[in-house]
Amino acid sequence: MLAPTGGAWGDVRLGAQKERERKQRERAAGREGFRAAHHEPTLTSGQKGSKRGWQLRVPVVENEVMSSSHDDETPAVPDTTPPDTDAPLPARAVCVYCASSRISHPDYREAALRLGSVLASHGFTIVYGGGAAGSMGALADGALSAGGRVVGVLPRFMADLEWGHKGLTELHLVEDMRTRKHIMLSRSQAAVALPGGSGTLEELLEAITLKRLGLYLNPIVLVNTRNFFDPLMAQLEQAVRERFMDERHLRMWQVVAQPELVPAALAAAPEWTAEARGFAAL
Repeated sequence: MLAPTGGAWGDVRLGAQKERERKQRERAAGREGFRAAHHEPTLTSGQKGSKRGWQLRVPVVENEVMSSSHDDETPAVPDTTPPDTDAPLPARAVCVYCASSRISHPDYREAALRLGSVLASHGFTIVYGGGAAGSMGALADGALSAGGRVVGVLPRFMADLEWGHKGLTELHLVEDMRTRKHIMLSRSQAAVALPGGSGTLEELLEAITLKRLGLYLNPIVLVNTRNFFDPLMAQLEQAVRERFMDERHLRMWQVVAQPELVPAALAAAPEWTAEARGFAAL
């Protein structure tokens, strides 16, 4: 079939353009209505508190089940009061990278459950990706069962797929994966990595890279369940031998065999300062 020519083709193009504009207006109206109804967050690039970078402006909505007392049958009313964005972050918050796989070895989910319980018992707030499955769900469940505070940061498309944990202390919805990673790291004072796939490894290596550049100065601890991180450690040591990294870069992270050793590793982590920029490039 031949394409229309002349005025007919122009009419077709104009009609298609109007249809696209109409659909865009409908989608925009739908998004605004959804955000207003669900009190979703707005991210602003604030200048106050440069160490925090992006500031998260979001009403803190606690899950009704988690925020209600087991002894009180009255359902909790979600708090929709926007928090003070200039308020200090929790003094003991840990970002945890972990996986959502349900079919990995059970040891990984057990280790995540134990890590959540251990961090909560030591008074740490957990900041993680907000998921309910695999090690992510086990981590949150372990912390919540021990009375801990768990903050999830979930991309909006994952919330649409119902991947989020429904019992968290806080759940922040963000636009994309990049924003998620930034908020998780900037709202915590340490990073802990459990075994995981490409997403977990990408998050971990980004934190290591930022530390190498002197942009992230906090401890990084890897929980080496089933010796999962041995190949990665060997690869990074090879990078040092081949002079892609400095030998001092091997002090950027600590490796522990058991989740129960994480608090001590965080406390004993070598000091890291912005002076690391002096040997970031070889």
